[in-house]
Parts: sequence; C-alpha cells; structure tokens
Amino acid sequence: MNVMTPKFGMGASVVRKEDDAFITGKGRYTDDVSPDGVLHGYVLRSPISKGTFTIGSTEAAKNAPGVHLVLTGDDIRHLGDLKSGAMQKQPDGTRAETRDVPILCRDRVNYVGDAIAFVVADTRALAQDAAELIEVDFEDEEACASTADALGQDAALVWPDLGSNKALEYHFGDKAKTDAAFAKAGHVARVEFYNNRLVCNFMEPRAAVGEWHADEDRFVLTTGSQGVHSMRNIIAGTVFKIDPSKLRVLTHDVGGGFGTKTFVYREYPLVLEAAKRLGRPVKWTGDRTEHFMTDAQGRDNVVSAEMAMDDKGRFLGLRVNIVANLGAYIHQYGPFIPWIGATMSTGVYDIEALDLGITGVYTNTCPVDAYRGAGRPEAALLLEKLVDQCARDMKLTPDEIRRRNFIRPEQFPYRTATGRLYDVGEFEGHMNLAMERAGWRDFDKRLDQSKKAGRIRGIGMATYIEACAFAGSEPAKVVLEKDGTVTLDIGTQSNGQGHATAYAQFVSEKLNLDIAKINVRQGDTERLAKGGGTGGSRSIPLGGVSASRAGEDLATKIRKLAADELEASPADIELEDGVARIAGTDRSMSFADVAKAAKAQEDVTGLGEFVQQEATYPNGTHICEVEVDPATGQTEVVSYTIVDDFGATVNPLLLAGQVHGGVAQGVGQALMEDTVYAEDGQLISASFMDYAMPRAGDIPSFHFETRNVPSTTNALGIKGAGEAGTIGATPAALNAVTDALWRAYGIAHVEMPATPLRVWRLIHEGADAR
Repeated sequence: MNVMTPKFGMGASVVRKEDDAFITGKGRYTDDVSPDGVLHGYVLRSPISKGTFTIGSTEAAKNAPGVHLVLTGDDIRHLGDLKSGAMQKQPDGTRAETRDVPILCRDRVNYVGDAIAFVVADTRALAQDAAELIEVDFEDEEACASTADALGQDAALVWPDLGSNKALEYHFGDKAKTDAAFAKAGHVARVEFYNNRLVCNFMEPRAAVGEWHADEDRFVLTTGSQGVHSMRNIIAGTVFKIDPSKLRVLTHDVGGGFGTKTFVYREYPLVLEAAKRLGRPVKWTGDRTEHFMTDAQGRDNVVSAEMAMDDKGRFLGLRVNIVANLGAYIHQYGPFIPWIGATMSTGVYDIEALDLGITGVYTNTCPVDAYRGAGRPEAALLLEKLVDQCARDMKLTPDEIRRRNFIRPEQFPYRTATGRLYDVGEFEGHMNLAMERAGWRDFDKRLDQSKKAGRIRGIGMATYIEACAFAGSEPAKVVLEKDGTVTLDIGTQSNGQGHATAYAQFVSEKLNLDIAKINVRQGDTERLAKGGGTGGSRSIPLGGVSASRAGEDLATKIRKLAADELEASPADIELEDGVARIAGTDRSMSFADVAKAAKAQEDVTGLGEFVQQEATYPNGTHICEVEVDPATGQTEVVSYTIVDDFGATVNPLLLAGQVHGGVAQGVGQALMEDTVYAEDGQLISASFMDYAMPRAGDIPSFHFETRNVPSTTNALGIKGAGEAGTIGATPAALNAVTDALWRAYGIAHVEMPATPLRVWRLIHEGADAR
C-alpha cells in the first residue's frame, strides 16, 4: 500500500485553526451565554478577614426593585460544603482534618471576600444595589495573614478549635541518612526566602449560568472550566447529593485557566440552586476585583534549605523546611500542591540523602491551590537558588557545580530519594547547548559594556525537571459524519492552548485528512461518559495518543467499508484528502459516501484510550540575562534562552507559544508580581493598580529550541510541556538578578519579586554598610 505523508500530522508547524473565530469576535465564552429569561446574581462578600456575623434582615433587599431571590447560609443548609479529597498522609500515617468551604458562610467569615449572601435580580447592577441593603452586623476578630508568622506563639488562630494554625504536616526522605551526610560534609550552603503569593489573572474572569430543566429533572451548568466531568461529579455528589446524571456541565471557549479554573467555586451551585427555585436561568459574572479576592491563589511558601557538599562540591544531602500557606480553608487540591512539589525536590541532581519537612498553615487569606506548575515551580526555585549559592560558596561557576552533580545518562532509569522514577535524561547536553546559544562564554564582554554605561549585569541559569502527564488515561472518540467531516470528542478542555489544532493533527495523520475537516469537541458531560480534564500538562501526552489511536481505529473501519463497496481488499485502500481509493487506480469513494454506506454507528466510530503507567519528566535549561540600573533599581531582561527536552514535538508553533507564555509568568513572579495582605488580612493588591503584571515591554524575544530525548513511558515519546516555561523561568530570572548584585556588590540574596525599589534598597543599603 502506498503510504501518504500527511502535511498536518505530528511535527508539522500548523497554524491554529481556532484563531479565526477568536480574532473575528466569534468566540463563545460563558458570559456570551444568555438563555431566554435569564436573571443575574451577585455575591455579597465579607469586608473583614475574620470574625462572626449576624444577618439582621433581608427584607429590604428582597423588596428592592428587580429582585427575585435572596439566599443566605440558613437558606441552603441542605447543600453540602466544598470538600477536598487531596489530603496526603502525615508521618504518623493519619490524614489531617479539613476545614471545608461553605457555599455561603453561616455565622463566621475567614477572609476578605468570604461569601455571605447571594442576590438574584433582573440585572447585576440591581442585584448589587439590593445586596447593600442586607443588614449584616460583624464582630471583628484579630486575624493572621502572614505565612511566616502563622506558627508563632502569639499568632491569632484562624480555627481556634484546632489550637494551632498548623493544617497538616508532611515528610519526605530519611532524616538519619541525611544527618550522616551533613556530619561528613566539608561544606554546607544555606538559603532562606519567601516564595511570593500570586494571583492567576487569566484574561476571562469566571462566570457561570445555571438552568433547571424541570421536564428532564436535571440541572445544566455552563461555566469556564478545565474539565467538565470532575466539576459535574463534585457539584452533583458533594454539594447537591444527586446522581451525576442529574447535572449536565457545559464549557465553551475559555479565556485562560492556569489551574485556577479547575476548581468548583461557590457561585456554581448558587446559580443552580437559584435557577431551580425561580424556574428561570441565573447568570453570575465575576469582575476583576472578585477574582483578586476569591479565586484560588498560588505559591506562598516560606522556605529554608541547606545542601551538604564534599570538598569538590559534590552534593551529599539536602535538608528543606517549607511552611506552605493554604489560606483560610482547605481548597480542592490545596493540600496536594506542596506534596507534589516536594516529590521533585532533588531535581536533576544525584542527591541520595534528603530530609524534607512541610508544614501547611491556615491564614485569614484567600485559599491557595494549583497555579501553573502546581508545586513543581516552587521545588525548582528552591533547588536552583540553592545550587547557585552552592556555586558561590565553593567558588565554582554555575555550570560547573551542576556538571559535577547531574544525574548521568547511564544512571537511568533513576529512582530519586522521593521515589520518583525518571526514565531518561541528558541534562548536561541541553545545558551545554543553552550556554552556547546564550553566548555564555562571551558574557564578560557584555558586562564591560554595561559597566561603561553605568549599569550592572548578570546572567543566571536554571536546569529543571518536572513531573507531569501523570499516570492515567484520556479516552477519545472519533466519528465520521455524513458530510465527510470527522468529529473528535475528548474529555480535556482547551483554555487557549490550541487543542482543536493539536488533536486534529493526530487524527489527520491517520486519516490523511485536512484538519479543517476535523472538528474537536470538548466541554460537555453529555457527549462522553468520562474525562480527566486539562491540568498537569496531560492533554497532549495522554489525550493526543488516544486521539491518534482513535484515528487509526476509524481509518481501519473506513478502509473496510470502502473495500466492501469497491470490492477490494482493505489493504489496497489508501486514504487521501477525504477520499478512499484503491491504490494505483481511479476507483474511489468520498468519506461522505463511506459514512452513508455504514449500517451502524459503530462502523464509523473510532475509539482510542492510551493508559500511561508513569509520569513523564520534561526537563531543560533556561538562561536569563539582565541589566540593572543602580540609580533606579530597574531590571531589564535583555535576553532569554531556552533549550528544552519535551521528548517529541507535536506542533512547534503551539509548543513555542506555551513555553513563551510560561516564561512570561515565571519572570513576572521573579521581578514584579506580588499578592500583599495587610496585617489585619485586608488585601492591598486587589487590582491592577497595585498588582504588577508583565507586559510585552518587560519580556524580550526568546530563543527557544528543543533537544529531545523521547520518553519511554509515553507511547509516542511525548513529555508534557504546558507548565514547563513557568518552572524554569522564575529561578533563571532570579538567579540572573542575584548574579548581577553579587558581581557588583557582593549581595547574594534578593527576595521576590525583585522590584526596582527592593533592588535599589539592597544596592544602597549595601553601599551604606560599606
């Protein structure tokens, strides 16, 4: 049989097929959904961070113009709280208690933005006006808003019945083995720092539309999500305590997710409950201030770490202590985030002894959960900052300290001290290539030029590895339609990554069909029985392989149907551009005719499910070069070089976009983004007036390339890539700023974000000290 080479298959730089709709305003986001008779909801939120409250009366609100419903905590006692099932085992084998999120608070609030009441009216403005008429009496209490102070003897207790702000305790490694490593160490390097809290800030704020279909005895929820199936299961099972079949969840286009749209939030069951009570659709659309106050936030760790080394700088053991802020409640995956990060604590280095302790703490702040990378950026930052300190202490270059400690190719498969099993890796290879591309050897010439201009300059690297595309599966279904097009159904959810293009490439490769004729459908619990959603860089490594296999299954069925109709052998049928043809002849039939010839739906349905047994481990080197103006403390990123190992590349254009976006977020954390709470728990950085976001002018042009070593755990050799940019970027950027300060002033530490004011103070306080 003549094997055709599809121009849209894996490895092709295909332009995103979904972008035409987006750039012409034809995208359909949740707030674009307005069913007939829709009403609008507004959440009354707590203005204090901690205290008790009583609602005196809601009558004025209920009687306000346009108001249809007012709900308080007492009105919805039949609804279950939002619970986390992600608590991991503590050293004694137990799992800590949780403090769950009530749909509406009943008598106490625990952070600014906690939900008190839900008002439904003809418009959002009328609902908001009415909410202000609700009589609420607050008894303010002393709050605890600081991660560093949460375990202090005098700290106010978020949950007094616990007797402490400690929420959980985890441990990894072997303390005795690590103590022995430190006892024989020739040198010990130490770092202490704060991994700053971040607000996700996707482009599209959250929204939800609830409907009650009495004739079907079920709810319909439309919302931006990262997977409809988990959302359905939690809301149906935990909150409403109904069979999942009684709730259909729909997600259309989504303007960014980054982990934060994975979670079930209070507003989703609220619009459903209100819709059922009123017999009319109810929509809630959040604004940016609500996003800052209430959407799960990221990072927020206080870290101390030390590395034991021999006289040659060889790593002998690692000690780490992490205080992880969980916020006021245990959020959906909140307890899992520091745990999963800790499993990557030793990174790309051959470190046999580890003693790592995590203490999760409650504070009177917005809950903390997964944000792009979910624990792995925290682990990479900790380790790569420490490794640079090791280099300074040992008077070695950053690349040399790494070279001496990398896990070598011949050591794979490699079991880490936390039990992770790395399948493959060539870490020195991508570091060397990145250094070459970045002009590392010529840095001194650029440094001299900066000095002549009255500036300082630094160069920093991060060699990272992450775990993603975890063990599991993502089934795919492909159907040949009567018009000759193909529809793929899969349970992941695009948040802007380009799934419609990438998945179509896998199917195109098997059917030799233009991707314009392949339609990808996600975001409907009605169409697929199950789906794992999008998160942990799993969509393409798992879903892509399943889509490929579903495409292969459909191709086999098309060949069989065409062979029967054309009186030929299936082996003689070739597929090309929507036609099934007997190879070497002009006898053919269109895909549309093939579909019409099918006697049953299964004859034109391809199924695929790849079950992966282990995570994939993408890795790479990021090199950031910065120039700093000592007069202002302003840092400019002047170049950024990336060499990544993603195993195999599906679409270079999509891949570059993912990496570029991740780097922007990572650099944003290192240099400018910071969520600031006052001592009383008031959120100070509650808008873009006070929260700095990276802009185009803050990010240079990137040099990005891959040096791939195919994964042995993934059927197509693919390693996840969606979060990697964020994981490598923050330590690379921070190490670059630190390098500049160290070379010029002997300053070895700067807290994040390295804002102009913070850098200026370091420089001038150092000058005063000298």
